[in-house]
Amino acid sequence: MTEPYYSDESVTLYHGDNREVLKHLDANSLDACVTDPPYELGFMGRKWDASGIAYDKYLWAEVWRVLKPGGHLLAFGGTRTWHRLACAIEDAGFEVRDSIAWMYGSGFPKSLDVSKAIDKANGRKFEDRYALGRHIKLRRIKCGLTHANVNEWFGYRDGCQHWERQDASGARVPTLADYAVLKDRLGLSNEFDELVNRIEAEREVVGKRDGAEFVFAPGESRTAERLTLDITAPATPAAQQWQGWGTALKPAHEPIVVARKPLTGTVAENVQQWGTGALNIDGCRIVGEPDRASGWSKSGSKAGPNTSMSGDNYDREPKPDHSAGRWPANVILDESQSAELDRQSGDRPTSKPGQVVRGRHPDEYASESIGAETRPAGSVMIAYGDSGGASRFFYTAKADSSERPRVDGVAHPTVKPLDLMRYLVRLVTPPGGTVLEPFAGSGTTLEACIVEGFSVIGIELTEDYLPLIMQRLSKPIEVTLL
Repeated sequence: MTEPYYSDESVTLYHGDNREVLKHLDANSLDACVTDPPYELGFMGRKWDASGIAYDKYLWAEVWRVLKPGGHLLAFGGTRTWHRLACAIEDAGFEVRDSIAWMYGSGFPKSLDVSKAIDKANGRKFEDRYALGRHIKLRRIKCGLTHANVNEWFGYRDGCQHWERQDASGARVPTLADYAVLKDRLGLSNEFDELVNRIEAEREVVGKRDGAEFVFAPGESRTAERLTLDITAPATPAAQQWQGWGTALKPAHEPIVVARKPLTGTVAENVQQWGTGALNIDGCRIVGEPDRASGWSKSGSKAGPNTSMSGDNYDREPKPDHSAGRWPANVILDESQSAELDRQSGDRPTSKPGQVVRGRHPDEYASESIGAETRPAGSVMIAYGDSGGASRFFYTAKADSSERPRVDGVAHPTVKPLDLMRYLVRLVTPPGGTVLEPFAGSGTTLEACIVEGFSVIGIELTEDYLPLIMQRLSKPIEVTLL
């Protein structure tokens, strides 16, 4: 049996390859898996983000094996690659039930300015680019640095590789700002100053804008800075033709695959035997609604806010009070997206409390009244009587930049908000259950489980990230009672 790196009454952390660790866990023993696997984009040159592990159906088959029947799997994916993640999960035996869109406003577009690229190539000889690329490569190697080491200075994924390429489709010349950093850290010769300066000077500077965050080398005492970039005008007719064209959209959402291990029998039978198979709807309702129950009625009939119906007949038994909030949706916003949505939607009041809504198909009110999800077809809604922006129909995750642990200059580059992970583990885990996180990263899911009162098993391959997890676990945490 693989020995845990750390273990207490609620957390077990393993250091190693998750495929090997999972083999030592008992079958049908865990209640849910909530995980943030690599997006396989080679982010910032990280090897762990280009290994193909997220597409490995044998990994997900091991996750399938250790989950109880009906156990849910929530796995984040990148917008360019999540289809391959979903296919691997499905091929492993899971039933893909849905997808959740986590939407945020902090994404920075990584797009090539086509107009600027045309101007940069204008009048330059390939030999000049190749010579500079060879010089950068020789100095990098002499300094004992990898491509990833250099890319980390700028937050790039493959900038250094492009600078060093020796073919017509690559061999890009660094920007003046990047070139200044390369000269300082690699000790580049001054012979290429004229080349870089000429290319930058070919376009008239017409303004300034904030660029990407500049990431200093590990161990440096300076904090991260945000670069200021020039806004330049096209200098050639070809560049003018393609002014305003790029190659990528601004990232603003990440999909989450929602999958479930097949049930044993019906849902009712499965939840009683295994305690899994259902979603914690009431525990994840979207809060902020009036303290009021809802009701519905057949078309043309009235129903009070505390009536219920069996078949075609009304009874006088009070309905459960779901005033804690609306039914959780498959869209999750961060605070920035929520504010932007409310700005665009304006105030959207519903009908008066208890008012029977008529004249439109009831499905049009599905997100405006509690109980809409289970009412009979053709029934009429009893409205909330609330008002506010459109974001009140969706869960809003709080994004906090302080939730990025750093130990000895090491920080994880892809950290999810704690509040978001708390919501997700609460959605799919029964009270007292145990969650699996095979890609622990900086430990956000582990901390979320502790706060929500669950046990958790985490696995992390990268040794540098273990201290980040331990820092999270060492914080005083108040457990939320479920």
